[in-house]
Amino acid sequence: MQARLRIRQVLGWTVTAIFAAGFFFNPIGQWTGAIMGVWFAGTQNLRRAFLWLLAIALIPSAIRHWRLLPAHHGSGATLLILAAVIGVLPFLVHRLLSERLSGIAWTLPFPLASLAVAWMAGATIAAQLSPEFRALSVATALTPGAALRVFFVAWFAAAVVWLWDREFRLAGAMRVFAMRPTPWSEQADTIALLRSPVTRTPLRLAGEGHSMHLESAAGESFPIRDNMPVFLRPEDMTGLNRKYNQLYETIGGFYDDSQRVACALGGMDRDAYVRSYLEPLEVKPGDRVLETSVGTGLNFKYLPRDIQRFGLDLSREMLLRCQSNLRRWDMQADFFVGNAEALPFADESFDIVFHVGGINFFSDRATAIAEMIRVARPGSLLLIADETEEHVKEAYESIPYTREFFKGRTNAVSAPVDLIPAEMEDVRVKILDVAGKKRFYYLTFRKPRSAAPLHAAGPGTMAAVK
Repeated sequence: MQARLRIRQVLGWTVTAIFAAGFFFNPIGQWTGAIMGVWFAGTQNLRRAFLWLLAIALIPSAIRHWRLLPAHHGSGATLLILAAVIGVLPFLVHRLLSERLSGIAWTLPFPLASLAVAWMAGATIAAQLSPEFRALSVATALTPGAALRVFFVAWFAAAVVWLWDREFRLAGAMRVFAMRPTPWSEQADTIALLRSPVTRTPLRLAGEGHSMHLESAAGESFPIRDNMPVFLRPEDMTGLNRKYNQLYETIGGFYDDSQRVACALGGMDRDAYVRSYLEPLEVKPGDRVLETSVGTGLNFKYLPRDIQRFGLDLSREMLLRCQSNLRRWDMQADFFVGNAEALPFADESFDIVFHVGGINFFSDRATAIAEMIRVARPGSLLLIADETEEHVKEAYESIPYTREFFKGRTNAVSAPVDLIPAEMEDVRVKILDVAGKKRFYYLTFRKPRSAAPLHAAGPGTMAAVK
């Protein structure tokens, strides 16, 4: 195992060096830049992807050729922007079309779009450019040999990203279309579980198409967007919830990949790490499983396939990435945009309820835990896991961007044992040692089989602390 991790670590650093070299050497950058562009476009919403890719394409060219701009009396800047937009178009086309495709078919939109844009632009724009600016544009007339090169470089970039997303496994390579989510009009059983997070009244499906929504007898209405019911209220996005949701809305698209790269460069086994905190869950075939603050859905990948998956999160960006992940893993799940402190589900709806990564900075941790208990069936084991204070200080508070979100903390993070109601059974806490550091904890406890009312908060009976 250690030898395999060491090989993976060396390979990770080698690939990182190649991509770094691409910023300085154009022959390498033509390949690595295409790979990074396809990957980045797939991790962001369409608007953010366009703006960032446009800036990445435009700014270096403007700096490199700034002396040429005054000579063209304003037309130079226009042509420079036009060339950058043309260069970005294939990435956007790929971003739009690839979501509907699977297997090897997923790799085709980008090379076909690259070729089509180059040919069409070459016929209409390249002839109008001065010699100085013709070199800046992808819109040059293509010979058959050049066309073949454009196609192959673009296809190679898409294929690398496709393999990366599937962790270099070829399962499902011949599938053409991605698995589509089940329409809400066909989910009567799931709708029967839903309740208004405000009035706790049952909900029913209403409307059609883009106007489809859930409504209650009390007149409440909750829209369905991107196939996800939205239960957020203005008060859900205040305090710590609002502060840290801003962080996750920004990093949601590349959260998984950044962790994966960090594990590879640090010589960590990510699969073993995830399984170590999910191990206590007592998941059985056919179970109805809810993860609050589901994030990008990574934990679902490590649970048995023959279960019913439900996920809720404040961050729409995280959930969109979650949907994309499950399409790649050929899994189905129902996702909800909402607050873990006000779950939109009926009492005792789930066989398994768990939470990983987030509760350390909830606005109201006690209420979030009480909600998990409320929707769990009697006798079920619940799990809460998150980073330790040691990891928060060494990781999040040392990164320039994320450290801004952790300023002014007055309390150290810790497992919320004191917030577990006294009625809970088998309360246990374990600190996980990962690569020689205490990075994560998990807290488990069992909901009693009796129907006795639960206290809002209070210390549970600690059965074991390790």
